[in-house]
Amino acid sequence: MNLVITLILTVQLIAAVAMIGLILVQHGKGADMGAAFGSGGSGSLFGASGSANFLSRTTAILATVFFVCTLALAYFGNLRPASSGSVLEGAAVVTPPAAPAADTAPAVPASGAAQIPAK
Repeated sequence: MNLVITLILTVQLIAAVAMIGLILVQHGKGADMGAAFGSGGSGSLFGASGSANFLSRTTAILATVFFVCTLALAYFGNLRPASSGSVLEGAAVVTPPAAPAADTAPAVPASGAAQIPAK
């Protein structure tokens, strides 16, 4: 079971890092307008229009893999063995000690000044 969780976590981390790289490589929506005025290079590795389709589809596939791995990890994380219950089931119940009675409390002067007994 731990091997499956480790494998899913590894696939999720690889998909996350690959998604970050692909998202950083992609051009923004305003990149085409900048290229029209000469500020950006129109030549790219995958061609002018082919790169957007390839990178977008690869990002979508990696996002799907990431979310499937996240759901699988959440499912396996919530599985609990039937033989062992909650951790708190075996805990002893501690009762607080009884409070002292009000009659046994020492008297405190109301005025706050120390009273000196008369001789």
